[in-house]
Amino acid sequence: MKTLITGSMAFDTIMVFEDKFKNHILPDQIHILNVSFFTPQMQRFKGGCAGNIAYNLKMLGGDPLIMATVGDDFGTYATFLKEQGLADDHITTIEGQFTAQAFVTTDIDNNQIIAFHPGAMNFAHQNKVGDAHGIELGIVSPDGRDAMIQHAEQFNAANIPFFFDPGQGLPMFSGEELLNFCDLANYVIVNDYEAQMMADKTGLSIKELATKAEVFIVTRGGEGSHIYRDGKVLEIPTAEISKAKDPTGCGDAYRAGLLFGLANGLDWEACGKIGAVCGAIKIEQPGTQGHSFTISEFAERYTSTFNEAFPINIDL
Repeated sequence: MKTLITGSMAFDTIMVFEDKFKNHILPDQIHILNVSFFTPQMQRFKGGCAGNIAYNLKMLGGDPLIMATVGDDFGTYATFLKEQGLADDHITTIEGQFTAQAFVTTDIDNNQIIAFHPGAMNFAHQNKVGDAHGIELGIVSPDGRDAMIQHAEQFNAANIPFFFDPGQGLPMFSGEELLNFCDLANYVIVNDYEAQMMADKTGLSIKELATKAEVFIVTRGGEGSHIYRDGKVLEIPTAEISKAKDPTGCGDAYRAGLLFGLANGLDWEACGKIGAVCGAIKIEQPGTQGHSFTISEFAERYTSTFNEAFPINIDL
């Protein structure tokens, strides 16, 4: 099932300050803050929600199609996508712009200082859902504000079932706008912090919000996830991991699992479990696209995790 993934493509530059920020910031001088952190460790990762989701969905055997805007500096990322077999037909280059990128400095207490440059992402509304043909499933993930609004409306108008995934873009929208997204979308997915923020903005409880979409999903980190449907809550457990190295991108991996399950006609429990295994595999490797697996390896891990057969027939 061809799945259209609208959202950001980005570079993440991660730097490590081998000390504590608090040792170098004077509380009584914060109004004239002027600090510099020496960061001998630096890594640059390919990221962005659309790229992360598509990367995982492709490994699962799905048929993802990315729709995003990027800058003149996207060359190495474009090459990587082609190597993964991911099409770039609907990745639009905006001349004179940088690809969206985050600059993250982390201290030894895991505190972070982040600067985010949206760049070409601000022009994502130039892409139209209708430009992609044969789409049967979709997701509106964090992107430019206008793009998220317009792509949700376009999915709905085309009668294509889709997820609304506000993520880091949630603060851009009012409570009324968030409820409108719920009306347009078939499925809504947020993490537990975003769910509470959404409740605060709309004035509704999480249980009340869950009635506003066909399915409402709340991921809860190490506590699994809750899938609200038909007035009931399905509790999805986490999958065991060997060692947590980097949680960044785990939510995107989980979303890829949901999309894969739905595209294959699975029930929501199976979809959630596939998402859980995706997230577990990802957290064991640094970066958002630094992990890899074959579908056979994935099926074996699913079976060992939940003590049940993988719900899709594959040749092991």
